[in-house]
Amino acid sequence: MTDPIAPAAPSAPVAEAAEVLRARLGTRLPRTALILGSGLGDLVHYIEDPVQVPYRELPGFPPSAVAGHAGRVVAGRLAGAQVLAFAGRVHLYEGHAAATVALPVRLAHAVGARVLVVSNAAGGIRRTLRPGDLMLIRDHINLTGRNPLVGPVRDGETRFPDMSAPYDAELLLLLREAALAVGVPVVEGVYVAVLGPSYETPAEIRMLERLGADAVGMSTVPEVIAARALGMRVAGVSCITNPAAGIAAAPLSHADVLATSARVADAFVRLMTDFVRRLPR
Repeated sequence: MTDPIAPAAPSAPVAEAAEVLRARLGTRLPRTALILGSGLGDLVHYIEDPVQVPYRELPGFPPSAVAGHAGRVVAGRLAGAQVLAFAGRVHLYEGHAAATVALPVRLAHAVGARVLVVSNAAGGIRRTLRPGDLMLIRDHINLTGRNPLVGPVRDGETRFPDMSAPYDAELLLLLREAALAVGVPVVEGVYVAVLGPSYETPAEIRMLERLGADAVGMSTVPEVIAARALGMRVAGVSCITNPAAGIAAAPLSHADVLATSARVADAFVRLMTDFVRRLPR
């Protein structure tokens, strides 16, 4: 396990992993990358002519060790477009540095992706959110205390990326249009990332609510920061799997998170498929 506050690792693992992945993909290089959160990996089953590469075969990639995260890259066609899907992610709370968490983003960019779609499971802070809601992410708050840009500036990355609009307005519009077209209800809100792995206390949730957060989770934000430093356009979706601590009386469990994600998997697949179909080619 690595020091979670260590500076960014050298770029060599990204270059080596990109070389391995390009060799497997041949000429089918993606323009869109998707990072699939807890329980949302079913989308990879709808990718046509898939090429699957376990993370363990990519230099510098640690295996995904959290339930609901398969730990493999799947490349192929979705809705007629070449995509690169990361089925599962690693997390800061597993002891990984932020640079390691951002490896999938840097790898996707290195093989040609310029659009990043992030997804996650999140607890609902806003009182109107219900388990099973799909929340389009408008903005985020980083309370992890970690940033994947710490350390020397990497080639092709901005030292001080503008985060005034981390989630692309045009992509958000396309998500809304896709949701309407396939009949999937969506809401919108602000996602806050915390370090984890313990769930938040009711007092912490009240604090996050006052800060303007609508949903809380333990991922995604380091990936988005890295993507913006690379100039990638980003869209994000949270699956609201449970009310956050203190919003409802029931205790929180990861099993419930996975169960709710499984229940909305079909709606998520339909939303993502139609969204990818609408992306400029």
